[in-house]
Amino acid sequence: MAQNRWLLTGKKAVVTGGSKGIGKATVKELIDLGAEVLAVARKQENLELLQQEHPERLHVLSADVSNAEGRSKVAAYVQQEWGLLDVLVNNAGTNIRKPTADYSTEEYNFIMQTNLQSAFELNRLLYPLLKESEQGNIVHITSVAGLVHVRTGSIYGMTKAALTQLTRNLAAEWAKDRIRVNAVAPWYIRTPLAQTVLQNQDFYDNVVGRTPMQKVGEPEDVAGAVAFLCLPAAAYITGQTIAVDGGFTINGFHP
Repeated sequence: MAQNRWLLTGKKAVVTGGSKGIGKATVKELIDLGAEVLAVARKQENLELLQQEHPERLHVLSADVSNAEGRSKVAAYVQQEWGLLDVLVNNAGTNIRKPTADYSTEEYNFIMQTNLQSAFELNRLLYPLLKESEQGNIVHITSVAGLVHVRTGSIYGMTKAALTQLTRNLAAEWAKDRIRVNAVAPWYIRTPLAQTVLQNQDFYDNVVGRTPMQKVGEPEDVAGAVAFLCLPAAAYITGQTIAVDGGFTINGFHP
């Protein structure tokens, strides 16, 4: 019987930053669609809580993908357990909001390594396993901050813009290997990272006021877009960035 184009039954997936926010919602979405998922995060206690919620088809691995040791740990686990990989969701990310002139070199390196280098190097490490799948999928979680200025800090915006371009380059370069590469660019989503600024009522009102749909997004909104891009039904989509933003990036003037 042919595989259902709207399911991920039997697929093997890795989600970085998988214990909270968008990552956690993506793990749930992929499991619900039939995939077997490895959730990667730094804190073991958060992963254990996640595993209690999803006792079936969930693997967890404590690793910091911002450094080489953590990334090697992920690659070794996938090689040993599965021998191939169908889906890689590069979601791990962080931010420090400051005026550009106030950043230290250490802060610059921290954001770049967590948001950009982690994805670039994981893609390279896991490339042979994605190629082995013969229907591999990479999804980068970028941001509208990589498309327009949204006061999140210049370094964060730089990393997300770079991920968008990396999406295009790899989509063209790895198409011959039957690996599709796409990105999802959220606006403000109710995550622990965003909550630090959304709890400011004036800031929240400003965000909602610039969003045609007049609301902040939920992690599940992003997870749905990620899952769609991994489905057999999306088999002819590659190199694209989908903004999950309630209309923010196309809003020329909203009364």
